[in-house]
Amino acid sequence: MHGRSKTKLGVGVVGCGNISMTYLRNAALFGEVELRACADISPDMAALRASEYDIRALSVDALLADAEIDLVLNLTIPAAHFDISFSALSAGKHVFTEKPLATSASDGRRLVAEAAERGLLLGSAPDTFLGAAGRRARRLMDEGAIGRAVTGTAFMMGRGMEHWHPNPQFYYQPGGGPVFDMGPYYLTMLVNLLGPVARVMAMATRGQEERLITAEGPYRNTSFKVGTPTNVLSLLEFRSGATITFGASWDVFRHSNHPIELHGTEGSLRLPDPDTFGGTVSLSERGADWADFPSESEPYGARNWPFAAPDRANYRMLGVADLSRALTTGRKPRASGDLALHVLEIMEAILASGESRESVAVNTKVGQPPLLGEDEAASLLGDIGGNLT
Repeated sequence: MHGRSKTKLGVGVVGCGNISMTYLRNAALFGEVELRACADISPDMAALRASEYDIRALSVDALLADAEIDLVLNLTIPAAHFDISFSALSAGKHVFTEKPLATSASDGRRLVAEAAERGLLLGSAPDTFLGAAGRRARRLMDEGAIGRAVTGTAFMMGRGMEHWHPNPQFYYQPGGGPVFDMGPYYLTMLVNLLGPVARVMAMATRGQEERLITAEGPYRNTSFKVGTPTNVLSLLEFRSGATITFGASWDVFRHSNHPIELHGTEGSLRLPDPDTFGGTVSLSERGADWADFPSESEPYGARNWPFAAPDRANYRMLGVADLSRALTTGRKPRASGDLALHVLEIMEAILASGESRESVAVNTKVGQPPLLGEDEAASLLGDIGGNLT
């Protein structure tokens, strides 16, 4: 608790629920960030996390006013993202938020504008595209491995939340659904590889009007009404000319679609689940057999999650470390508010097109985030994380 570093970015976490455990644990890997305090709508949750990580538990207002906090890490529920992020920016703090940036593009634009006006940095999850597989895929694309991208597919398909989440109802109401919940991982990776989207067309349906909760908990064996589409098929037209099919569904028991495949004039590229930092990228040059590029030995590619029996790479906090480096070098963060806003506009356009049955333009333009090179990726690790592969 003593000897606070003046050179490190002091981080205060707001929202101490499930997702916070990953961020709090991973913070120790990065040399330029330091956890200093946490807050939650439940003081008991804040006190628990504070004791686990030897930081102070504060009220939200006290955390926002605290001089030791340089950046607020917003891990609240999506409905609270805008209010907490806006309050933090108003208090003069940099912000990194869980996805989505906000629940509407208009609120997202207000956050981006507020940060710019105050000269503060705004970052947003997902930062998974900065992981080992995302960097490999981006290098291959930049090197022209598949030539000019022409078409591709992205599929996020499953059965939804009610079989594992004790109170899954909120996932199935407006602002929830598979596009808003899981879309950011897929769409952020696609923008990272292909640049911005210009236009979308979509069809949105729901497989069931009511869902039965089978997860352990107080609502087990009760049903709830579905208030938002759970099965959305969309076509994304990128400014580069590439056209991609993006399917997001919670009405699928089992499938054999790859998470992301891109096809170009010189070959095809296959990517692992973009909700992980690792996994295997595969390249077929002009129809040859797939050549695999595993990522376990590269920075942020090793399996580390869950703690007990790791089966995937989870380095959430990498985006915060990149934002911290951006502060010292005067560049933009890679997992930026601008990128998250573009993704939010794509998602909003997909749902709007599903309702109107017409194509919807996406007006924000955003550049591809600069490639995170291997040396810089490794340099973000502190002494404790220096041997991390």
